[in-house]
Amino acid sequence: MEKILAALLLFPVLAQAQMEDVTITIDTLSSKVYMLTGRGGNIGVYVGADKVYMVDDQFAPLSNKIKTTITTLTDKPISYLVNTHMHGDHTGGNANFNSSETTIVAQDRVRTRLQERGQKRVSEQKMSQTDYEKSLPEITHSEGMTFYEGDETILLMHVHNAHTDGDTQVYFMTENVLHMGDTYFAGRYPYIDINSGGSIDGYIEASKNALMVIDEQTKIIPGHGRPSNKKELQGFVAMLKEVRSLVQKEIDAGKSLEAVKGNTTLLAKYDATHGNGYINGERMREAVYRSLTEK
Repeated sequence: MEKILAALLLFPVLAQAQMEDVTITIDTLSSKVYMLTGRGGNIGVYVGADKVYMVDDQFAPLSNKIKTTITTLTDKPISYLVNTHMHGDHTGGNANFNSSETTIVAQDRVRTRLQERGQKRVSEQKMSQTDYEKSLPEITHSEGMTFYEGDETILLMHVHNAHTDGDTQVYFMTENVLHMGDTYFAGRYPYIDINSGGSIDGYIEASKNALMVIDEQTKIIPGHGRPSNKKELQGFVAMLKEVRSLVQKEIDAGKSLEAVKGNTTLLAKYDATHGNGYINGERMREAVYRSLTEK
């Protein structure tokens, strides 16, 4: 018991130390749009003539590093911070970025889920009431919204029950850059958060939505992975469709969840290329199986 208590006491210290080792790097995707990579979901930054738009903010301990990195791109304040969904590696810095100059925007369900999570953390004394209130989106949308910034049109598009039930894709039309949040994991299996409303069918439809609005020159910011493009996204969709089909055949044959999870040959075609991230082959088989049987 003493060892367990010691480990729990050390965990926050170790987590903070891990964050201190993180370096925030920049990919320049266009003359005005940048992708920031650190620990957690990829961040998008659009620097306009008058306003700066930020997409996602990773974990709270990284906020100062992220702010410092953004100052190398612009001295303008961030006007809007868009959350693509509710997970902590995309929203953990909300309270640190929320200010009189910065307004947080998200889909309706994101605010609801952040309220649920935040209230629980406040009751457990893991979060202050002030930080809880600052962590919540102040503007929400149900199906999408549009910002007009000079000659740029910024489309926020809600896609249904893909990674979660509150996903938003953000398209900078003139710059031709699309931030897909966690509806796209470039070069790896995606995380389908079934407990938060995600589904394999929604994932496929979300990718189709993206493909309808982009072209061969579009730069894509995935939730995780390197900057991508239309051809790679098409390959991602093809993979998802085949994985869905293979798992559905096992379901139709009466195979149990445990049998599918243990079938290491089922997705062997993709495991080597896509199963080396957080979601390995077994987790992918389980997620797709549950998605197709727990509707």
